[in-house]
Amino acid sequence: MEMITGGVTAAKGFQAAAAAAGIKYQDRMDMAMIVSQVPAVTAGTFTTNVVQAAPVKWDKRLVMEESHARAVVVNAGIANACTGAEGMEYCKKTAEAVEHVLGISASQVLVASTGVIGMQLPMEKLTSGIEAMAPELKDTKESGHQAACAIMTTDTKAKEAAVTFEVEGRTVTLGGMCKGSGMIHPNMCTMLGFLTTDLAISKELLQEALREDIADTYNMVSVDGDTSTNDTVLLLANGMAGNPEIIQKDENYQKFKEALKYVNTALAKMMAGDGEGATALFETQVIHADTKEHARTLAKSVICSSLTKAAIYGHDANWGRILCALGYSGVTFDPEAIELFFQSKSGRIQIYQNGTAVNYSEEEATKILSDPEVTVLVDMKMGEEEAAAWGCDLTYDYVKINADYRS
Repeated sequence: MEMITGGVTAAKGFQAAAAAAGIKYQDRMDMAMIVSQVPAVTAGTFTTNVVQAAPVKWDKRLVMEESHARAVVVNAGIANACTGAEGMEYCKKTAEAVEHVLGISASQVLVASTGVIGMQLPMEKLTSGIEAMAPELKDTKESGHQAACAIMTTDTKAKEAAVTFEVEGRTVTLGGMCKGSGMIHPNMCTMLGFLTTDLAISKELLQEALREDIADTYNMVSVDGDTSTNDTVLLLANGMAGNPEIIQKDENYQKFKEALKYVNTALAKMMAGDGEGATALFETQVIHADTKEHARTLAKSVICSSLTKAAIYGHDANWGRILCALGYSGVTFDPEAIELFFQSKSGRIQIYQNGTAVNYSEEEATKILSDPEVTVLVDMKMGEEEAAAWGCDLTYDYVKINADYRS
């Protein structure tokens, strides 16, 4: 597997475009479109929130009932959530607008929205945006990057990743983009993710691979503990790499799963590090847990702790907050058996062992915690399972951003 620059246009046969439609933002691009030259088998995972936005309902039906898709249309600024029958009709009208300008059946058009809940989409602006994007569709890195920029809301940077790998002598590419900065919590974090590959693979295996991978990537991210109404990850595979179709869980399937995990992990970490108001990516690695599920639970408990997140912001080696978060996670363990470490590019330091603090340097710990990427390593001393979770520090700016989000 080789890491390359690019995003949703890296794979063969995928084009993208962006437009400034003025849906909510008046000074930037706020619509994106991804199109496959040929029909692509499609997989999707969606929010676990009982309150689900119209685009989530639309996409879930299409992913389940249709064998292929060809286009995805995304708008930023208005979520089209809690909008009733009118919101569902706007999903249909969006797909029909793509059908009108590109000749792609509305049943092969997926839609996604992110932004303020409860507002209706301005369909005239949305339709105009689709019309503007149609002639601008390109397979260049720049067009993919513009699409990644256009789907942002409170994000401060575009999020893209791509890799290549070999299947039966053919070079296969997998690329993706995502957005997410606030209302992010495990179980599909307001995140949107879009993945494209030129791999030939069955729809059943594509869906299984995505569903399994989500558990250790996007579902291990938390910024603020809020699970959105709009969370969606879509994966399109158009087969244009020309490899023999993957229809069983063989070595080629495992290569694809490895590539998928790399891209999704990279995007998940970008999202966590760009949490609203964040100054640092905060990772928790749990090793030597007794079960995989316990490892996940423990890691998520630490990165979800508001007190720990605040300590990371203050570069304060307050290990008691970490131990506390592990203790209320619901996992039973011996507190005197585990070990805790802080690490970053500045070094690694042990802070807890045998039920008490070790004799560490507060100055060294502060230096480590002052880096833009900080990791807490928890050695449970119970087994061989491990998991990682990603979050960010909790800053004054998080409150400022969310206090006036609608305005």
